Amino acid sequence: MDSLLNLMMETELAQETIYLIGSLRLNGVREFAEELRGQGYDVFDDWHAAGPEADDIWQQYEQHRGRSYIEALKGYHAKHVFELDYRHLNRATIGILMLPGGKSAHLELGYMIGQRKRGYILLDKEPERFDVMYQFATGIFETKEALFAELKQPGQMRTI
Repeated sequence: MDSLLNLMMETELAQETIYLIGSLRLNGVREFAEELRGQGYDVFDDWHAAGPEADDIWQQYEQHRGRSYIEALKGYHAKHVFELDYRHLNRATIGILMLPGGKSAHLELGYMIGQRKRGYILLDKEPERFDVMYQFATGIFETKEALFAELKQPGQMRTI
């Protein structure tokens, strides 16, 4: 057990860790994570294992129990899922938001940027509606190749 723990610690210190942020419903997450691993990064995308309907099923379960949204957030399931993500958001050195992503995805990227970590956005298409606040990101990219090139450079934090 100690050797496994040591190996995990060495891996975390030797590589930058990317928290890949996206939607449970986004099919390309796992493939993109593999591409990042191929570039030599430690990538956390385990949240995607829950499947595309995880949030819907959780909501149905809580509503069946008669719980409101606020009550459900205080439940064991919500606390455990949050703690898993929170631990890995803190452990990661880089965040990449792969669009499209919802409210949680944007909150996760904002949290990482607020922790003074590099935070990138990978667009899936030209936005239908422009938003100036994406300027908080360390970088915004239209292609994976351009993002890969940026990741090889030291990140430049924005000064606001």
